[in-house]
Amino acid sequence: MRSLFINAYKLLLLPHVIMYQMSKNKSKINKDINRWAEAKGFSGKKISLLLTFLAVSPDFRTIFYHRNRGVLSMILNIICPKEKYFRIDIDTKLGGGVLTGHPYSTILNADSIGENLYVNHLVTVGEVNGKRPNIGNNVSIYTGAIIIGDIMIGDNCVIGAGAVVVKNVPDNCVVVGNPGRIVKKDGEKV
Repeated sequence: MRSLFINAYKLLLLPHVIMYQMSKNKSKINKDINRWAEAKGFSGKKISLLLTFLAVSPDFRTIFYHRNRGVLSMILNIICPKEKYFRIDIDTKLGGGVLTGHPYSTILNADSIGENLYVNHLVTVGEVNGKRPNIGNNVSIYTGAIIIGDIMIGDNCVIGAGAVVVKNVPDNCVVVGNPGRIVKKDGEKV
């Protein structure tokens, strides 16, 4: 019965396909779709996967609408609402391949976030005195982490649950604690 409902709902989502086809961010959306499909163990054509993720995942819709701003996006958000407790600041430059783990009460307010971000719930990426973080590629941010201010998080970093990061983090690091401290760098304990 659930699959019947989802397939019927997909018919309402067909205007999203037009938005996707015309999107200037289509390559980033494709990376999002690929990352979600891999993580969820799904396969199929891009359009089918897009409709599936739009139908079942409000957080995927939030990312999709962030990539496709405009009047049509606002109208479609009425039919198929995004996750209201997952916020991406309008000025945040967001790379492709974003994957979420139920990002309830998560705020992404950065200057830029690279490709292949993974983010959990209760995460805050935010500004201090108008200065916002920059986050590299292949970064994972776990539950309750806070990253604020004019800092840089390097590529291939893991920000542990509950970490509070207010200083730069070089590439290939694992950061934990409050205040955040590097416990691994380049695979070696620090």
